[in-house]
Amino acid sequence: MSSIITYLLLIIQYQNQQIYSLLLFIAKYIPLKQWAHDEIHSPKYQKFKTDRLPVIQEFYKQDWEFLLQYYKWKYKKTLKPVQRRNGKTIPEDTFCPICNAPHHYLYDNNGGNGQYQCKVCGQTFISGKIVAKPLKLKCPYCNHSLSPKKQRKFFVVHKCVNKKCSYYLHNLRQVPKDTINNKQKYKHKLHYIYREFTVDFFKMDLDSLPKNASSLIFRKNSAHIMSLCLTFHVNLGLSLRKSSQALYDLYNIKISHTMIANYCKAAAAVIKPFTDHYDYNKSDTFVADETYISVKGLKGYVWFVIDAISRSIIGYQVSDNRSVGPCILALRMAFSALKSLPDKFKFIADGYSAYPLAAQQFALKDDPLLFDITQVIGLTNDDAVSKEFRPFKQIVERLNRTFKETYLCTCGYDNFDGANYSVSLWVTYYNFLRNHSSKGYKVLNHIDMVNNAENMPAKWQILILLGQLKIKELQISSHLSKA
Repeated sequence: MSSIITYLLLIIQYQNQQIYSLLLFIAKYIPLKQWAHDEIHSPKYQKFKTDRLPVIQEFYKQDWEFLLQYYKWKYKKTLKPVQRRNGKTIPEDTFCPICNAPHHYLYDNNGGNGQYQCKVCGQTFISGKIVAKPLKLKCPYCNHSLSPKKQRKFFVVHKCVNKKCSYYLHNLRQVPKDTINNKQKYKHKLHYIYREFTVDFFKMDLDSLPKNASSLIFRKNSAHIMSLCLTFHVNLGLSLRKSSQALYDLYNIKISHTMIANYCKAAAAVIKPFTDHYDYNKSDTFVADETYISVKGLKGYVWFVIDAISRSIIGYQVSDNRSVGPCILALRMAFSALKSLPDKFKFIADGYSAYPLAAQQFALKDDPLLFDITQVIGLTNDDAVSKEFRPFKQIVERLNRTFKETYLCTCGYDNFDGANYSVSLWVTYYNFLRNHSSKGYKVLNHIDMVNNAENMPAKWQILILLGQLKIKELQISSHLSKA
């Protein structure tokens, strides 16, 4: 009996030693963070990845006399002027625009057609104009110059074409051999890519108002009728024509659906600044997502950024494209009035590559905001990140479904200005007027003036008043800043 126990103890010690060796191997070669983001490291998800920033080599003007002295010190000989054996000469008033070297050190680079090359600094120029760019972008892995490959609407795609780049070779090893044999490497992201933005989205105006909005001076109707139109169209989700019909059936008020649309535009123009600049109680967790809308039969997009704790919509944007530009504008609205981020700040989004790219642009600002994007990829919890952050992603998905319930009655928008004012009014209703079951059937943001009103039309009138006060406050602050 004792021999069996001794034998079992030896087996247990051997297993314990094997487990220890395996744990040591895992800790050394398989980091735990890689487990959490195993799908992102897969070659299938490489296209969602945003590469690190490139090395920027700036252009500096040089002194040709100093370069000659440096050449003499380094090579122990003097750099001689250009010896012209073909009888061609260069005008004496021609100087290198980079190092100011005289015509004695300049080559005729293209047979008398105006292009020259300096022997001192090695740069090429045309009739005094520098051919080289003032900034040169280089790959951070191999230091090879990046080549512009594609011109997009908001940025230029630069690519490292070096086949010996360590980044390229590492990604190539992750591609299955059958894919390489079938010449289908183009399906995977292998080369280093950098997007150089040609538009500064941080200088764009976020308080743009809808065009052709009618005034608040009523000749035939009144402010109460305007608030009734907002209640039927925004709160109850009725279309413009059904709202017109309901006003006639219930109150014997004859008003066209076009007039209701004009009232909504005017209300949106006034209320939008109040909604966008409201001091929301922001927590340390933001969740973002985008959803589709139909604008005149074409696909449009609405970007939402919500606070995971208060459930308020703190950033939104309507766009005709799904690029990184509208994403940056929505994030700007969400981060407004935040001078610094909380210590344990988390930003949760799906696997779309626009969010990491937008976070990279926030890090390049003069007053940078540094945050990481936690991407929940797929519909199933196949990794640790999805299991932990899936509930937050479900919050914004539920918001999209709530928005679609009121949007579907419109059968799509007629133009993007209409989509813009309609979404801004709905965000106002969602944040200040709608009772939420998750908050005990109370509004998300309590305002005494609004909640003490007797009925919903009166609440809309108070919101219009608060919007007018906010516009006046913004105008005064803008005037003081310019003064």
